[in-house]
Amino acid sequence: MLPRAARRAIRPSTLPSSLLHPLQRHSSPATCLSIRNYASDSGNRPRRPPPPSGARPAKPPPAQPLKAAPGSIKQTSPGTSIPRDQGKNQTWQPQDGIKFGAGAAMPAAANAQNAAEDAALKTRQTPVDGTWPADAGQSVRGDGVGAAAEEPQAQRIGADEPVPGSIRDQAQEKQAEAENLTPPPEPPSGAPAEEMREEAQQTGPLPDLRQGIPSTFDFEFGRQGARQPKTTRPSEQEEGVDVTTTLPGDEQREHKEREEREYTASDYETSLDKKRARMANFLYAGILSAIAGFGIYAARPFAFHEDVPPGLAPEDAQGWGPATMSRRVSARMAHQLGYYTEPTFPKLLPDVPESQRPPFTLVLSLEDLLIHSSWDRTHGYRTAKRPGLDYFIRYLSQYYELVLFTSVPLAMADPVIKKLDPYHFIMWPLGREATKYTSGEYVKDLSYLNRPLNKTLILDTHAPHVQNQPDNAIIIPKWSGDPKDPGINDLVALIPFLEYLATMGIDDVRPVLKSFEGTNIAQEFLRRENLAREKHQAQLAEQKSKSPRFSVGSLGSALGIKSSPAMGGGGLVLADGSSVGEGLAQGKMMSDLIREQGQKQYEHLERQIRENGAQWLKEEEEEQKKAMEASMKEMKKGALSWFGGGGKE
Repeated sequence: MLPRAARRAIRPSTLPSSLLHPLQRHSSPATCLSIRNYASDSGNRPRRPPPPSGARPAKPPPAQPLKAAPGSIKQTSPGTSIPRDQGKNQTWQPQDGIKFGAGAAMPAAANAQNAAEDAALKTRQTPVDGTWPADAGQSVRGDGVGAAAEEPQAQRIGADEPVPGSIRDQAQEKQAEAENLTPPPEPPSGAPAEEMREEAQQTGPLPDLRQGIPSTFDFEFGRQGARQPKTTRPSEQEEGVDVTTTLPGDEQREHKEREEREYTASDYETSLDKKRARMANFLYAGILSAIAGFGIYAARPFAFHEDVPPGLAPEDAQGWGPATMSRRVSARMAHQLGYYTEPTFPKLLPDVPESQRPPFTLVLSLEDLLIHSSWDRTHGYRTAKRPGLDYFIRYLSQYYELVLFTSVPLAMADPVIKKLDPYHFIMWPLGREATKYTSGEYVKDLSYLNRPLNKTLILDTHAPHVQNQPDNAIIIPKWSGDPKDPGINDLVALIPFLEYLATMGIDDVRPVLKSFEGTNIAQEFLRRENLAREKHQAQLAEQKSKSPRFSVGSLGSALGIKSSPAMGGGGLVLADGSSVGEGLAQGKMMSDLIREQGQKQYEHLERQIRENGAQWLKEEEEEQKKAMEASMKEMKKGALSWFGGGGKE
């Protein structure tokens, strides 16, 4: 709705204000170029002749600013600057109320002119009786040029003009009166920069809406303390300028306080967020209390009837010193975590008398030592057995107690072990459940085997698996599963060395393995054995050169009489009845004689497997089947007794 002053400014000077249609008072703003009235019989009305080509269009008079009303009456509205009156504070107060009378805020001259126009309008004819002024069908422009136009239906019936004296007409009058106020004076252009900065600081920063809408709960319910009004600068007090501002109404004051407030992170928290934070604090306090209580309980001294965990010194079992308490806590925690990190049983192998088992124990790994597993899209999972593996296991089974120790679960390794060793030359299979988990590695701790470490060896391809007993380990390269792998015979090449350890009566294998450190054990042992054989041959030749040509033994042999076993070699006899002395006399070493006996035993074993192997497997399958049936009967009997069957089938 345009103010009346603006509508008077855009009226052409050529037309009297009393002949204009009332709709022109509600036309577009002053920036519009024309105001057009429409009539139903525009086609019959004569048009104004166009102006000559050289003539300039008449311009409307410039808009005259409204003169201020007499006196010093000024009105302020919320959100606008407050004028500073010299000597008297004319600030609007909430108790003054809002007055919409004709003389409240409208200049007297404008009111008189508007009243005259309203009286002229009442005497004019309306479109209802079908008569219009003579110039009603012309378009009124700033240049005085008229043009015919069509009349819209709303203007024809006068539906868009409010009835004089109606509520709509009164509302338009009051709005026009409010819009004709004199704008407040702008601050002087030469204001000091310090005053502008102070005003900006007093206003305060706007909230950061990227974090959410800040809470206004404290302001709305009055929980925040009232803010002090702005103070008057001393310089302005001396000049007599009153800068005290009072916002009209409680709502305006709260709005101003919200604008001046500096928002923090807590302003964005809702009541639900505060409740969650409070519950979280309670939870943290409970957790810390539980940890402290558990620490005090775990640090208590051990009673006399309690078992002290291994690794804890006896002097640390009692006392309340800080160091002693921390050791007890560590020992108890390690003992509890041992359920997950230690082997399943403290003794992985059963107690067997030495007379019923070989004196030495050989532990073998499974993956990349005895077999190699691979996967591809064409064949899926495939497992390859290392060449010479059957010979290795069956030959050394006559000297060692063989143990298979793998880092994979035994449930996964058991089907492979059954195919790899169907005749059970490997006496004890162990899986991941028997390993010790340390620093992300599954360690094969030989101390849990229940066998003496001085006569225990382990073959593996991964050094971290044997980090607890490195002196008992032989590490060989991994086998890739390729038949052309250069290390394919590394396992079989170790048989002479392992046979030597088991048959030469060595009390501790660890110093022997230490002497081969940093070398290929199979090649180094072969080199040493050849040197020993050459030395033995030289000693034998020297003895023959010093011995007499004719002796009782030579005479007996010439007569066809064999020497007794007691003659030469200390009377030692091998398992097949051959004399050690005779072998030594032939230039053989003791290791050579033992190897010959081992080969004979292996050939005999292979012959037994070829003849009776199928029968052995069949009998084993029948025994397993009978054991399964007996187990099922026991389970059925137990179930019947549980449900009250009395054990009857």
